[in-house]
Amino acid sequence: MSAGIVLGVGGGIAAYKACELLRLFTESGHRVRVVPTASALRFVGAPTWAALSGQPVADDVWSDVHEVPHVRLGQQADLVVVAPATADLLAKAAHGLADDLLTNTLLTARCPVVLAPAMHTEMWEHPATVANVATLRARGVVVIEPAVGRLTGADSGKGRLPDPAEIFAVARRALARGVAAPADLAGRHVVVTAGGTREPLDPVRFLGNRSSGKQGYAFARSAVARGARVTLVAANVTLADPAGVDLVRVGTTEELRAATLAAAEDADAVVMAAAPADFRPAAYSTGKIKKSDAAAPTIELVTNPDIAAEWGRRRRPEQVLVVFAAETGDAEANGRAKLARKRADLIVVNEVGPDKVFGADTNTATVIGADGSVHDMPERSKEDLADGVWDLVVARWAARPEG
Repeated sequence: MSAGIVLGVGGGIAAYKACELLRLFTESGHRVRVVPTASALRFVGAPTWAALSGQPVADDVWSDVHEVPHVRLGQQADLVVVAPATADLLAKAAHGLADDLLTNTLLTARCPVVLAPAMHTEMWEHPATVANVATLRARGVVVIEPAVGRLTGADSGKGRLPDPAEIFAVARRALARGVAAPADLAGRHVVVTAGGTREPLDPVRFLGNRSSGKQGYAFARSAVARGARVTLVAANVTLADPAGVDLVRVGTTEELRAATLAAAEDADAVVMAAAPADFRPAAYSTGKIKKSDAAAPTIELVTNPDIAAEWGRRRRPEQVLVVFAAETGDAEANGRAKLARKRADLIVVNEVGPDKVFGADTNTATVIGADGSVHDMPERSKEDLADGVWDLVVARWAARPEG
């Protein structure tokens, strides 16, 4: 469905990346009005924005006054995205200042608003910026955490504009939820695990599984779009880094366990969508195991720790735990048994196989609650399934005095 989108562009060197974000919106069929600041036009000129969007471009409130753009743009928008959002823009938005067309639009918008900051690390970490971001998030604005990487000049650190495709993914989720669905994870810290662990046999071989990490990444993106602070623990995933997450990369089940338990200590919810290997080789060969005419070697296996069950035993009552059951038969019965064994609040059960779930963009699941509830989720995108599960997590918090 075509939507009316306002793309605000702040005056930072990353303004050129907004051209790619604009292309993603227009190629998806959306109507986009670009509203740059005067400083942004020093980096990318108005003719570029007009040509790419097919819409007029202005940065002040004096152009086309008869159309009252400083009010109408915000009132009529289905989504406002600002990328890059500079420290100056964040400060103006937090304090309600309106000295140009973009800041006026932010004041009049009653639709979802997504801000993608980009600035030097020192500016992002300054107490003033930290306070402004907290104020905006408390109002339901989605402020995406900046990425870590190369900044202007030779500097590196946190403050880089996330990849435009990943900003687009967050914006798409915010647009899909609409204004009636607030950023209900704002102020929450959630931990999501994704991917499949690998247990090394020798320097070139490993015992692993077919998990792509797509469902876990969908949970992370959905949580960012709903305002959460997200820690994503990813095991052997080749997907693009989601915008706005603190990404921790791991390889083995033991590494996944250590990273997850550390991140989960102050988490409000933990979604264990990763597929840890149940077993690992008892011994690791420091040299490549050679093929010979003799019989194939026997590989002795030992059991890996059950990360979900361990966290289920030690978590606090107010912390929500969501686990997964990938089954090839008797899926619901096995899921109920796992739910009890892992002491989880919710278990997402799906049947897997060569042509099911792994690597696909869609998923079909049944979500079973510890309270006896059963929610069937027919085939849908993995992002939509993630949103459905987050709805159930939010409902768990609402039902608890601690939440």
